[in-house]
Amino acid sequence: MPINNIQDLTKEQLVEFVTDLSKRWLAHDGLWFQAVEKKRGMEEAIEADAAAWEKFTVIEANRIKQFLNLPEQGGLKALDQALRFRLYAFINQQETIWEGPNKLVFRMINCRVQNARERKKMPFFPCKPVGIVEYSGFAKTIDPRIKTRCICCPPDQPEEGCYCAWEFTLED
Repeated sequence: MPINNIQDLTKEQLVEFVTDLSKRWLAHDGLWFQAVEKKRGMEEAIEADAAAWEKFTVIEANRIKQFLNLPEQGGLKALDQALRFRLYAFINQQETIWEGPNKLVFRMINCRVQNARERKKMPFFPCKPVGIVEYSGFAKTIDPRIKTRCICCPPDQPEEGCYCAWEFTLED
């Protein structure tokens, strides 16, 4: 039976399609970044990337929040759920670890970007400045009471078993 529209896809095909769409998005993000880096240098490319992520992370969080029908102040439980529906979640291996009722740690175990750079014998991409904007903006959009702290992210030395790690806390 030919596939003429999305309604014709099986559940397995839909999952495969979402994964493929996520890879396409990441490819575009990387190509965009490389074009700016080539024309303006790494520092300006990171500044432009941070500016784009400042807006995109809010859009992504709001759309996930709406899709999952998350409450306005859903706390860390809502954040944990939302992190599982980011585009990254479909193409990278990640985990969340509860370190008490008011502390959630997110770890990126396998990252397509950093894995590719390792394979090419390139240094890690220094994504920390962008990551701070991205993860803190995402968490605050899910619940403005959430505080974000970077545990490690390149150019920092990665922790054992992950490329980056982020701590989210919610004060009572």
